[in-house]
Amino acid sequence: MAKHSKSIPGRGLRVADQIQRDLSEIIAFELKDPRVGMITITEVQVTPDYAHAKVFFTTLNDSAAALQNTLEGLNKASGFIRGQLGRRLSIHTLPALHFLYDSSISRGADLSQLIQQANASRALDDGEN
Repeated sequence: MAKHSKSIPGRGLRVADQIQRDLSEIIAFELKDPRVGMITITEVQVTPDYAHAKVFFTTLNDSAAALQNTLEGLNKASGFIRGQLGRRLSIHTLPALHFLYDSSISRGADLSQLIQQANASRALDDGEN
C-alpha cells in the first residue's frame, strides 16, 4: 500500500490560488474599513500544514503613510476576513493571514523608467555622432 505525503504538492498551490481569489472578493465587496482602499492581492503563499498564509498586496497609492494605514486596516480586519474566508473554503485548517506589502510592482516600474531613460540617453548620444 502506497503512503501518501502529508501535503500533496499541487494541492497547496490550488489552495493558495483559491484563497487569493476569495480574499480579493472579500476585501473588495465585504470589507468596510476606510483605511483599506483599492488593493490588489498579488500572491498568497501557504505553509504545507495550512496554518499560515502570507498575503502579498499592492496599492495604487504607495506612499509610506498610505501603506501603513492600509496595513493597519488589513491587520485589524484579519479576523473578519478569516471568518468570511472560512465560510467559502472547505479545508480542515484555515490559515492565519499575514499581510505583506509587495514592492515588486513599484520596483519593476522604477526599473522600467530607468531603462527608458538609458535608451533615450543612448538615442541622443547616437544622434550626435
